Amino acid sequence: MPKTRPRPLGPPGLGLPPGGLPIVATVGTFDGVHRGHWSILRELRARAAACRGRSALVTFEPHPLRVVRPEAAPSLLTTAAEKKALLAESGLDYAVFLPFTQALRNYSPRRFVHEILLTGLGVTELVVGYNHGFGRGRSGDTDTLRAIAAEAGFLLDVVGPYAAGGRPVSSSSIRQMLAEGRLDEANRGLGRPYALEGVVTRGHGRGRALGFPTANLRVAGAHKLLPGPGIYACWTTASEAPAPGLPARPLMGALHIGPRPVFPGAGDSVEVHLLGFEGDLYGRRLRIEIVRRLRSVAEFPSASALAARMRQDVDQVRDVLEPPAEAPAPAAARPSEPCPAAANRALHRASVEAAAFTEDPAGQMRQEGLPSKAVCGARIARDAEAPEGPAVAGGPEAH
Repeated sequence: MPKTRPRPLGPPGLGLPPGGLPIVATVGTFDGVHRGHWSILRELRARAAACRGRSALVTFEPHPLRVVRPEAAPSLLTTAAEKKALLAESGLDYAVFLPFTQALRNYSPRRFVHEILLTGLGVTELVVGYNHGFGRGRSGDTDTLRAIAAEAGFLLDVVGPYAAGGRPVSSSSIRQMLAEGRLDEANRGLGRPYALEGVVTRGHGRGRALGFPTANLRVAGAHKLLPGPGIYACWTTASEAPAPGLPARPLMGALHIGPRPVFPGAGDSVEVHLLGFEGDLYGRRLRIEIVRRLRSVAEFPSASALAARMRQDVDQVRDVLEPPAEAPAPAAARPSEPCPAAANRALHRASVEAAAFTEDPAGQMRQEGLPSKAVCGARIARDAEAPEGPAVAGGPEAH
């Protein structure tokens, strides 16, 4: 049989439909899609509108450090599916999730720009954050891009830092806030409540025995970041088909993350008590939006003492989440939108494919067709979590 020739790089090779319009792009890992990222996306949309072109975001799966330094790879603020859901409301025209491989890791800054952005996507203008780093060993920065842009003839727009509380917002700072239980600060940086998704599994029924039945969650995404141990006020919804008796609207919940010192031998858990709901949720996928940290996990002399404190926790959840009788329903029931965007706007009119870059025995680069995890319309594949194993470098963490 004749050998199949690899598809050439270019707009058709990366799946962007032809059209001859200018492409204004940004590149980065965009973990968390936080307010610093939104400042870049706002500029990206504005620049695309100014030239009557199309906006495109290029990101990577998995996170770069899982290839470059797996031991230093961070836990993630957003899984691949969560990132897609957020980007689907960003107002962008295209999103390309580029598989990151060892071969791609070794691309020099100049090669990455020329082969991926210019030849692969047809980029005419690039928008990046002030601390953008890319290419082998993150050896490229904004100065490198300025030099390449001057030679290659594309435009470059560098966006300054976005500050909240007097400090630049970054994915790493938000991770630290969450790990330390500083949820209010983390949510301000994100521009929405931090969220988890997970499938309800069977526990030991301890909460039910105390009068507070809980849904035990197996959190989606092996590398998903859990906030520090504590008790939290949250909103809960069914991620997929509504569970019997579970209303479509968000339900108030008291969320436990961490150890259970009252019960010897019990490991850490993520479990939520839904106020006013007692149905069967086993096997259901729930979305948890965490609004406020109430207290630390504490030891109690008995199960009855724990139950008494849980009653106080539930009352506090109501105080935090329940609006006054005369007020309208809280807008915070859903994540706040940090910038205007058309709800559920399609990022892409057609399926987007990226190329997996591998190296043959002779050291030559070749492509293997590999479907990307790009957003197609508003349909977000719930099972499209980031693949486990090697991860990404060269895709900088914009802000």
